[in-house]
Amino acid sequence: MIDLARTAALLGSDILSARPMSGGDLSEVVALDLKDGRRVVAKNGRSAESEAQMLRAIRAAGAPAPEALGVSDNLLLIERVDSDGSPAGAWDDLAAVLNRLHGAHGQSYGWHCDHAFGSVTVANGQRDDWASFWADNRLRCHSPHIDAPLARRLEALADRLSEYLPRDPAPSLLHGDLWGGNVLSAGGKVTALIDPACYHGDREVDAAMLTLFDSPPDRFFNALGLESGWRERQPVYRLWPLLVHLRLFGSGYRSGVEDCLNRLGV
Repeated sequence: MIDLARTAALLGSDILSARPMSGGDLSEVVALDLKDGRRVVAKNGRSAESEAQMLRAIRAAGAPAPEALGVSDNLLLIERVDSDGSPAGAWDDLAAVLNRLHGAHGQSYGWHCDHAFGSVTVANGQRDDWASFWADNRLRCHSPHIDAPLARRLEALADRLSEYLPRDPAPSLLHGDLWGGNVLSAGGKVTALIDPACYHGDREVDAAMLTLFDSPPDRFFNALGLESGWRERQPVYRLWPLLVHLRLFGSGYRSGVEDCLNRLGV
């Protein structure tokens, strides 16, 4: 439970109201209205500090993200941003936002610290080889946590990953968990990217994640200007979020993992 007295002390203002927010599958998320007029979101979780750093990185790249107002142990406090729902009316602006975000490049693939989705660690150990990063940090890491037949197929794909992925894509700053629920918009404009799991990698990762639960129009992908063959690579990049969901939420996601492997001929 979020300690409201501790939260008020961190924010330096009394809390007038607090109410649970939707979307807190892995963390408790509470909307706060403060006496000084600020509107805040309080979120608990073991990756509070790394998420605050990621929000700052997104803002530094020129993309919209909530300001991190405070962080302490497992508590993250951010500004509450207006939104009128899904990104359905803001695809054009989202493409422009992602082009700015992805234009911020790192020196290698990965991130300076690991992250987590609930009980699932997001290993971000930095590499100079993209296929090796994806094979080890996004595929093989799941093998001990899934059944043996599926793990064998995953290992077979990881062994041949250089056949599927570009050798050295630009190490773009990625949101890392870019589904529609993490894109806030209002009036056709993106107001904030939230709940990031940032690292540097192939920008096609963010594009693939957006196709899992949403249906961006062709003009969105055209505006991103992705490299030739990006559609064929999407199943490789979809696998990681599907494997995370399989571990967190159960067998309902197994068919999605198997479909990706089937499409890749593994």
